[in-house]
Amino acid sequence: MELLEPDPVPERARDVKETAREFADEHIAPNAEEYYRSGEYPHEILEAGQEAGLVAQDVPEEWGGKGYDLAQTLAIAEEFYRADAGIALTLQLASFGCEMTYEYGSDEQCEEYVRPVAEGDQISGLAVSEPETGSDLAGMDTRAEKEGDEYVLNGEKYWIGNGVEADWVTVYARTGDDETNRYGNHSMFIVPTDTEGYEAEHIPEKIAMRASKQAHITFEDCRIPEENLIGTEGAGFWMLAEFFNHGRVIVGGHGIGLAAAAIESTWEFVHDREGFGRNINEFQAVQHGLADMLRRFEAARSLSWRACEKVEEGTQAGYWAALTKTEATEAAVDISERGMQFHGGRSILAERRISRVFRDARIPVIYEGANEIQRNLIYRQAP
Repeated sequence: MELLEPDPVPERARDVKETAREFADEHIAPNAEEYYRSGEYPHEILEAGQEAGLVAQDVPEEWGGKGYDLAQTLAIAEEFYRADAGIALTLQLASFGCEMTYEYGSDEQCEEYVRPVAEGDQISGLAVSEPETGSDLAGMDTRAEKEGDEYVLNGEKYWIGNGVEADWVTVYARTGDDETNRYGNHSMFIVPTDTEGYEAEHIPEKIAMRASKQAHITFEDCRIPEENLIGTEGAGFWMLAEFFNHGRVIVGGHGIGLAAAAIESTWEFVHDREGFGRNINEFQAVQHGLADMLRRFEAARSLSWRACEKVEEGTQAGYWAALTKTEATEAAVDISERGMQFHGGRSILAERRISRVFRDARIPVIYEGANEIQRNLIYRQAP
């Protein structure tokens, strides 16, 4: 069956969608189980994605990328996450944090840091979450103190993609303590990972998205030059707010890809499995369950592409981004759980695609702002 049809995808994004599908079928899907079992970082697949022009290509052409827009990036996300979420996340995170630099940074910063990522010579990361603070952006405690012509960073970051592998990370750190302006106390910095005082270690043994590596980072008197400040001091919260509007649309694509994978594997299984003398897809209860899975999927995907259009237009971007992130990721959870039920006892076998999808689907409801936070945003920004 074909679920990720091109119909809702804008014409300008259909070629890259087809390229992403071909790449996913050749490089991601055949290696998904192997990398899930090993938990290794998929260096070879990342290199193939860079060579294929499917990694870090949201970077503007002037800095070495192709300038892919939100719709093109969403089209890639759907296809990659359908093939495997762990490998897909590694490919996506290879340029994480670059958008902050090319949107708000200087030409010198873009030339030194963004261009090598777009050209496949480096990878980046984004360090926001902390061990005791996840979704409260205004409550982050990692601090950057100005000393002469340097900033000195101290603190911790947690769940940081590419924290070990990256050549540099964009770090969100506290630079003020104004209680009357809670959203003006943080700034964004470029921190090369070979800077003295930067230490990172992998977070081990995750149950999901095992091919993607997250790290625990500590900063101990980590000194960076003042020119590594991105934009202006105190603007970090608002930079992230804009960044997350785009990111949450893409995470909606994560959910859509996972939901498609769950339906495909379940559809194939129930049409091949016999029970009580006939294929189990002939039972009305199974047919109704599959109908509900399809209904939920199509509704979430329609919302995803509508939200993409709204965010690109700048029309109530926060509202639409929160809507699609919440609906698409929760649809993936519900659909994959139903798929597990229809697979019966075989659903818990690690070799089963549905088993990996079920575990992976639990993650996007948390990252890029937990869905409880998204519900707050939806309510507060409702038209």
